[in-house]
Amino acid sequence: MVRHAESPYTAGEERIRGLSPDGELKSRQVTELLQDEGIDMIVSSPYARAMLTVEGLAGKLNLPIETYEDLRERQFADDSYLIRDEQFMTQVQNMFSDPEYALPGGESSKVCQQRAVPVMFELLEQHRGKKIVIGTHGNVMTLMMNYFDPDYGWDFFIETKKPDIYKMEFQGTRLTQVTRLWKD
Repeated sequence: MVRHAESPYTAGEERIRGLSPDGELKSRQVTELLQDEGIDMIVSSPYARAMLTVEGLAGKLNLPIETYEDLRERQFADDSYLIRDEQFMTQVQNMFSDPEYALPGGESSKVCQQRAVPVMFELLEQHRGKKIVIGTHGNVMTLMMNYFDPDYGWDFFIETKKPDIYKMEFQGTRLTQVTRLWKD
């Protein structure tokens, strides 16, 4: 799991916003860190910041990036609902505390998890034994990990960095180990 590098927030540009200069630098570090891991496949959210974070690795390994719409960032609210900056993290915490909680037009943790986790099962079943990089977002990554181990929740999410990398190991579809690879 590769959480995307730093990306400056611009309202209305969720899908297309790129990386900050620091994010670009750190995406090169992602490439350096993962280039010798024996990666077989790279998949990503279709959002630019997630794809840009793993793009250098894809180029270095001469692998395509396969996009999965269901790996996109959580929809926090519809475009007409304004979340003030000082309230954003409180609202996200509420979403982690109550899996059914959602803002108007937004996805609850449960709904987001129900769309993203099937991608993981598909990858595990169709590419058994392969090493796969998943370029994704903090909320989606945490909710996918949480499905396999409930210890990955709010406290884990707030400790993650941009970027961040977690190596998940499976036996079949059972999570057996998680190792943080990113060193900041």
